[in-house]
Amino acid sequence: MAKSRKPSTARRPPEPSDSHAEIEQWIRSVMPGLHPIVQWLDELIRGTIPGLQYAIKWKKAYYGLPERGWIIEMVAYDVSVNIVFFGGAEFGSPPPLGDTDRSRYVKVTTLEEAQRREMHEWVEQARARAGWR
Repeated sequence: MAKSRKPSTARRPPEPSDSHAEIEQWIRSVMPGLHPIVQWLDELIRGTIPGLQYAIKWKKAYYGLPERGWIIEMVAYDVSVNIVFFGGAEFGSPPPLGDTDRSRYVKVTTLEEAQRREMHEWVEQARARAGWR
């Protein structure tokens, strides 16, 4: 008999903070080759969405709004950075990866990819969607 999958209700959202200090520390800890990408994306998110709250949990950076929950997650791996948009399935032109629930993401491997117009549009759209609570 196959084991049934446990629901993901055990995964709790991180505790929000108004301080960006944890994110800054996390950025310093990512692979050196990814620093420009992560720094650019962090500045894009903070410059586009006012009133953000921040958190680090499971070695991932979270960006959220008090009234919407966590709207963006950034994860740095060895050679790429994934940007998860928790309401991405509802975007006019959603990010290309992900097919479960409302989340969609994009994998970024170069600074040029991070600077593409679509990235800015997705960040803009993220601030108007409900996130993960």
